[in-house]
Amino acid sequence: MPTPERTSYAAIVAAGRDLLEESGASGLTMQAVAQRVGVRAPSLYKRVRDREALVAAVAAATVEDLAARLEASDRSIAALARAYRAFAHERPEGFRLLFAGSVPQELLDRTGATLVTGVGAITGEEHALDGARLVTAWATGFLQMELAGAFRLGGDIDAAFEYGLAAVERGLTP
Repeated sequence: MPTPERTSYAAIVAAGRDLLEESGASGLTMQAVAQRVGVRAPSLYKRVRDREALVAAVAAATVEDLAARLEASDRSIAALARAYRAFAHERPEGFRLLFAGSVPQELLDRTGATLVTGVGAITGEEHALDGARLVTAWATGFLQMELAGAFRLGGDIDAAFEYGLAAVERGLTP
Protein backbone atom coordinates (compact mmCIF):
# COMPACT_ATOMS: atom_id res chain seq x y z
CA MET A 1 0.00 0.00 0.00
CA PRO A 2 1.47 3.42 -0.99
CA THR A 3 2.35 5.91 1.71
CA PRO A 4 -0.21 8.70 1.97
CA GLU A 5 0.96 12.09 0.80
CA ARG A 6 1.61 14.31 3.78
CA THR A 7 2.58 17.48 1.96
CA SER A 8 2.52 19.02 -1.48
CA TYR A 9 5.00 20.85 -3.64
CA ALA A 10 2.93 24.03 -3.20
CA ALA A 11 3.04 23.67 0.60
CA ILE A 12 6.80 23.13 0.48
CA VAL A 13 7.33 26.26 -1.61
CA ALA A 14 5.01 28.33 0.59
CA ALA A 15 6.85 27.15 3.69
CA GLY A 16 10.14 28.00 2.00
CA ARG A 17 8.96 31.52 1.20
CA ASP A 18 7.84 32.06 4.78
CA LEU A 19 11.09 30.69 6.20
CA LEU A 20 13.07 32.91 3.85
CA GLU A 21 11.30 35.97 5.26
CA GLU A 22 11.66 34.81 8.87
CA SER A 23 15.26 33.62 8.81
CA GLY A 24 16.91 34.91 5.65
CA ALA A 25 18.57 32.80 3.00
CA SER A 26 20.60 30.85 5.55
CA GLY A 27 17.39 29.73 7.28
CA LEU A 28 15.97 28.26 4.09
CA THR A 29 17.04 24.67 4.66
CA MET A 30 15.54 21.33 3.78
CA GLN A 31 15.33 20.48 7.49
CA ALA A 32 13.51 23.72 8.37
CA VAL A 33 11.05 23.31 5.50
CA ALA A 34 10.41 19.69 6.43
CA GLN A 35 9.70 20.66 10.01
CA ARG A 36 7.39 23.47 8.84
CA VAL A 37 5.30 21.18 6.62
CA GLY A 38 5.28 18.34 9.16
CA VAL A 39 7.43 15.71 7.46
CA ARG A 40 10.94 14.38 7.91
CA ALA A 41 13.63 15.96 5.74
CA PRO A 42 14.18 12.82 3.61
CA SER A 43 10.51 13.00 2.59
CA LEU A 44 11.09 16.37 0.95
CA TYR A 45 13.46 14.78 -1.55
CA LYS A 46 10.45 13.09 -3.15
CA ARG A 47 9.28 16.54 -4.24
CA VAL A 48 12.43 18.72 -4.28
CA ARG A 49 15.79 17.41 -5.49
CA ASP A 50 18.01 19.42 -3.11
CA ARG A 51 18.44 22.82 -1.46
CA GLU A 52 19.41 24.42 -4.76
CA ALA A 53 16.12 23.24 -6.28
CA LEU A 54 14.27 24.48 -3.20
CA VAL A 55 15.81 27.95 -3.53
CA ALA A 56 14.99 27.97 -7.25
CA ALA A 57 11.37 27.02 -6.51
CA VAL A 58 11.10 29.74 -3.87
CA ALA A 59 12.65 32.25 -6.27
CA ALA A 60 10.24 31.27 -9.04
CA ALA A 61 7.23 31.61 -6.72
CA THR A 62 8.53 34.98 -5.55
CA VAL A 63 8.85 36.30 -9.09
CA GLU A 64 5.39 34.91 -9.92
CA ASP A 65 4.02 36.85 -6.95
CA LEU A 66 5.71 40.06 -8.08
CA ALA A 67 4.60 39.57 -11.69
CA ALA A 68 0.98 39.10 -10.59
CA ARG A 69 1.12 42.27 -8.51
CA LEU A 70 2.56 44.29 -11.37
CA GLU A 71 0.04 42.87 -13.83
CA ALA A 72 -2.84 43.69 -11.44
CA SER A 73 -1.85 47.37 -11.36
CA ASP A 74 -3.11 49.90 -13.86
CA ARG A 75 0.40 49.60 -15.37
CA SER A 76 1.20 53.29 -15.07
CA ILE A 77 4.78 53.98 -14.01
CA ALA A 78 3.57 55.19 -10.61
CA ALA A 79 1.40 52.13 -10.00
CA LEU A 80 4.17 49.76 -11.10
CA ALA A 81 6.77 51.45 -8.89
CA ARG A 82 4.41 51.47 -5.90
CA ALA A 83 3.53 47.80 -6.40
CA TYR A 84 7.25 47.00 -6.59
CA ARG A 85 7.88 48.93 -3.38
CA ALA A 86 4.95 47.30 -1.58
CA PHE A 87 6.28 43.90 -2.59
CA ALA A 88 9.76 44.79 -1.31
CA HIS A 89 8.33 45.86 2.03
CA GLU A 90 6.13 42.78 2.39
CA ARG A 91 8.78 40.31 1.23
CA PRO A 92 12.19 41.94 1.74
CA GLU A 93 14.14 38.68 1.62
CA GLY A 94 12.18 37.62 -1.45
CA PHE A 95 12.99 41.01 -2.98
CA ARG A 96 16.70 40.38 -2.36
CA LEU A 97 16.35 36.90 -3.86
CA LEU A 98 15.21 38.48 -7.14
CA PHE A 99 18.81 39.46 -7.76
CA ALA A 100 20.26 36.00 -7.17
CA GLY A 101 21.18 33.77 -10.06
CA SER A 102 18.47 31.24 -9.19
CA VAL A 103 15.57 33.17 -10.74
CA PRO A 104 14.31 31.71 -14.03
CA GLN A 105 14.90 34.19 -16.84
CA GLU A 106 11.48 33.62 -18.41
CA LEU A 107 9.81 34.80 -15.20
CA LEU A 108 12.01 37.88 -15.03
CA ASP A 109 11.11 38.53 -18.66
CA ARG A 110 7.42 38.52 -17.69
CA THR A 111 7.91 41.21 -15.06
CA GLY A 112 10.13 43.15 -17.44
CA ALA A 113 7.56 43.03 -20.23
CA THR A 114 4.92 44.49 -17.93
CA LEU A 115 7.23 47.36 -17.04
CA VAL A 116 8.30 47.96 -20.63
CA THR A 117 4.65 48.18 -21.68
CA GLY A 118 3.84 50.61 -18.87
CA VAL A 119 6.82 52.84 -19.55
CA GLY A 120 6.24 52.64 -23.30
CA ALA A 121 2.83 54.25 -22.83
CA ILE A 122 4.72 57.43 -21.89
CA THR A 123 7.99 57.20 -23.82
CA GLY A 124 6.77 55.53 -26.96
CA GLU A 125 7.98 52.16 -28.20
CA GLU A 126 11.37 53.49 -29.31
CA HIS A 127 12.47 54.32 -25.74
CA ALA A 128 10.33 51.86 -23.76
CA LEU A 129 13.14 49.46 -22.89
CA ASP A 130 15.57 52.23 -21.95
CA GLY A 131 12.90 53.88 -19.83
CA ALA A 132 12.01 50.61 -18.13
CA ARG A 133 15.67 50.10 -17.26
CA LEU A 134 15.81 53.60 -15.78
CA VAL A 135 12.71 53.03 -13.65
CA THR A 136 13.95 49.62 -12.52
CA ALA A 137 17.42 50.92 -11.64
CA TRP A 138 16.08 53.89 -9.71
CA ALA A 139 13.40 51.94 -7.83
CA THR A 140 15.68 48.99 -7.05
CA GLY A 141 18.45 51.24 -5.77
CA PHE A 142 16.02 53.24 -3.66
CA LEU A 143 14.45 50.10 -2.21
CA GLN A 144 17.75 48.41 -1.46
CA MET A 145 18.90 51.48 0.42
CA GLU A 146 15.56 51.82 2.18
CA LEU A 147 15.48 48.18 3.29
CA ALA A 148 19.06 48.42 4.50
CA GLY A 149 18.25 51.49 6.60
CA ALA A 150 20.76 53.51 4.62
CA PHE A 151 18.72 56.75 4.53
CA ARG A 152 20.07 58.19 7.78
CA LEU A 153 19.75 61.93 7.26
CA GLY A 154 16.15 62.05 8.44
CA GLY A 155 13.18 63.20 6.46
CA ASP A 156 10.15 61.36 5.21
CA ILE A 157 11.18 58.29 3.18
CA ASP A 158 7.68 57.90 1.70
CA ALA A 159 7.78 61.52 0.50
CA ALA A 160 11.28 60.97 -0.89
CA PHE A 161 10.07 57.93 -2.85
CA GLU A 162 7.16 59.91 -4.29
CA TYR A 163 9.46 62.83 -5.12
CA GLY A 164 11.88 60.53 -6.93
CA LEU A 165 9.05 58.74 -8.72
CA ALA A 166 7.61 62.06 -9.94
CA ALA A 167 11.07 63.16 -11.12
CA VAL A 168 11.58 59.89 -13.02
CA GLU A 169 8.15 60.21 -14.63
CA ARG A 170 8.84 63.83 -15.65
CA GLY A 171 12.17 62.77 -17.10
CA LEU A 172 10.54 60.06 -19.19
CA THR A 173 7.76 62.28 -20.53
CA PRO A 174 8.61 63.63 -23.97
